[in-house]
Amino acid sequence: MLIDDEPAQTRLISAIAAREGWRTLVASDADAALATLASREGLALSAILLDQWVPGDDTCALIAELKERRPSLPILMLTTSASPVLAVEAMRAGASDYLVKPVAPEALMAALRSVTTREAPRDELAPLTEKMSADLDFDAMIGKAPPFRTALAQAAKAARGHGHVLIEGESGTGKEMLIRAMQAASPRAREPMRVVNVSATPANAIESTLFGHEPGAFPGAFDRQIGALQHCDGGTLVLDDVDRLSMDLQRSLAEALDGGVIRPLGAAHGFRIDVRLLSSTNASLEELVSGGLFDGDLARLLSATRIEMPPLRERAEDVRALTRHFLARIGEQPGLRHLSISDGALSLLAAYDWPGNVRQLQSVLFRAAVYCDGDALTAESFPQLSELLGELDAEGANNAHEGVGITLYSADGHLRPLEEIEADVIRLAIGHYRGRMTEVARRLGIGRSTLYRKLSDLGIDSAA
Repeated sequence: MLIDDEPAQTRLISAIAAREGWRTLVASDADAALATLASREGLALSAILLDQWVPGDDTCALIAELKERRPSLPILMLTTSASPVLAVEAMRAGASDYLVKPVAPEALMAALRSVTTREAPRDELAPLTEKMSADLDFDAMIGKAPPFRTALAQAAKAARGHGHVLIEGESGTGKEMLIRAMQAASPRAREPMRVVNVSATPANAIESTLFGHEPGAFPGAFDRQIGALQHCDGGTLVLDDVDRLSMDLQRSLAEALDGGVIRPLGAAHGFRIDVRLLSSTNASLEELVSGGLFDGDLARLLSATRIEMPPLRERAEDVRALTRHFLARIGEQPGLRHLSISDGALSLLAAYDWPGNVRQLQSVLFRAAVYCDGDALTAESFPQLSELLGELDAEGANNAHEGVGITLYSADGHLRPLEEIEADVIRLAIGHYRGRMTEVARRLGIGRSTLYRKLSDLGIDSAA
């Protein structure tokens, strides 16, 4: 059911949904929506899409009432606001997610698919739309895993040049954030830039979007349009999902990049351009070229530098640091607060393989923070993740991922007293260096007399 009072948007969303087999019931106001919900057709609903402007200030009240009448029915909210406050209020009222208008067709379909999938209890793990603006520098990219650090080093080096760059990696691995960091560090940072999402641009409009067109170039072309390539002359064009370009358009783009000249549709002459392309793809262009599904010349031109972003399952040691980083950022959002997290919850997160990668981890943490009533996230904050993984022994999980360590958090999610942590550190050092107190003191950066005084104060047996 689409709750919307704008005829143009209603037609557009209904048409987009129909492509994947959805039938849309339209309700123009709250009363009509509640009546439809109780109707014979309403009993067969699989999802609700609600435009925030229809109920206005009563949006959350309507969401809560819809949820009360049909608890299992997912609700998505359409809004022009990207405010985290609105997200928190809507989700606490019962919304599954919210989408910021204008919504790309693929984003809308992905959101509907994620909230209506019934294959497994994975609602909590369905990636939410990005709630927080991305940082723009390499220092903001958290991780120590070797393949991730290699990718960052390649990107930092390539950012200082002018050559085209291709970034490959699964969805959610941070390709967009890496591109933002590269652009910020680029000598072209102050020059024109445009982002074109190929998969979200209608197939019949992508050529005009890239190359532009003259009046009369095709039916409906009443005005002259400057294409993204010409607009970015001297600057940078970002092509997201570049593998979704048609083969004909791949050849046209390869020719334009090779010759440095573009010709708008319907134009009698071309324009010389100097554009740097930063492209991203979830697929391997090399494999697509081998299968005859991507133009080899374009692949060669785009991948002057090729960077592969590793999936999160290949950098599991980074999950804990990423979790703390995201919780700090989430805590800064209006309507939310800073939360700690227990070791058991961290172990649970570290044990999962995260098919949606870093973006999914952030989304799961955002959802948990929205619904958290206490001061800390615990394993109970991720019930469906616990269900997928089964019972997990926190100590065993810690050992599996990090070896022997120091527990910083108590079972209730709060930090342990400094005195207890210090005592554990000293015990660990004594055991690690087999009672050699001079070495223990040296490694801890304190004198022997200070060490023995601490042993006495903390009640630690040096043979412990």
